[in-house]
Amino acid sequence: MRIPAHAVCTAIRDDIVSGVFEPGGRLTEEVLARRYGVSRVPVREALRTLESEGFVTTRRHAGACVAEPTGQEAADLLELRMLLEPLAAARAARRRTEAHLKVLRGLVRLGQERARRGQGEDLRSLGSWFHETLAQASGSPGLIALLTQMRHKIAWMYVVGAPERPAESWAEHGAIVDAVARGDAERARLLTALHAERAAGVHRLRQRPAVSTSQPAVNMSSGRH
Repeated sequence: MRIPAHAVCTAIRDDIVSGVFEPGGRLTEEVLARRYGVSRVPVREALRTLESEGFVTTRRHAGACVAEPTGQEAADLLELRMLLEPLAAARAARRRTEAHLKVLRGLVRLGQERARRGQGEDLRSLGSWFHETLAQASGSPGLIALLTQMRHKIAWMYVVGAPERPAESWAEHGAIVDAVARGDAERARLLTALHAERAAGVHRLRQRPAVSTSQPAVNMSSGRH
C-alpha cells in the first residue's frame, strides 16, 4: 500500500514537534524512508511541505535539516497568534453553526469541571480542542490552516504551563462562547484578544537537549499518524 505524502509529512512534523528530531539535525531521505517504511518519493514531497511551513530548512552541502528558530521568531509567532485568534473568534460569531456551539459549550462545561478538580493535564488538551473548534467555527479555510500550523509551531518552540487561575481561564472561554452565540463579533474579538494576551504569559521557550542521531523505525501502516 502506497503511503500518501501528507501522512509522511504529518509523521515527520509530529516527530519534530515532540523533539525526536532536534533543531539543526539532518533529515536525510534515505533514513526517513527507512524509519517510516516508505519510499523516498513521499519523503521528498513531505520535506518540501515542511520547508514551506518553517519546520525544515535546506543548507548547502548538508541538505534538509530541522529549522533552528530564533527567540525573536518564537516571540513573533505568539504575537501573530494574538492577532489571528481574535479574528477567528469575530468570524465565528458571524458564521458558527449550532454544531460548533454545542461542542464549544460542552468543552467549557468539561473545562470548568476539570478546573474545579485540579486536573491540569486534561485542561491542556481541552483548551487545545476549544481553540481548534473556535477556529473551525470561523468558516475561513485559510485562517484555519494558519492557526493549525501555528499551534504545531508553538508546541514545538514552547513549553506551555498551566494558567495560575484555571477557573478564571475557563470562565473567559465561557464568555467568548456567549459572545459567539449572540453573534457579537466585536465582543468575541475583544474577549479573545484579552484571553490570548494572558495565555501568552505561561509560554516558556524550550531548552533542547543534544541532537539524537539514532531513531527506531515507525510503522506507518499502524495508524499512529
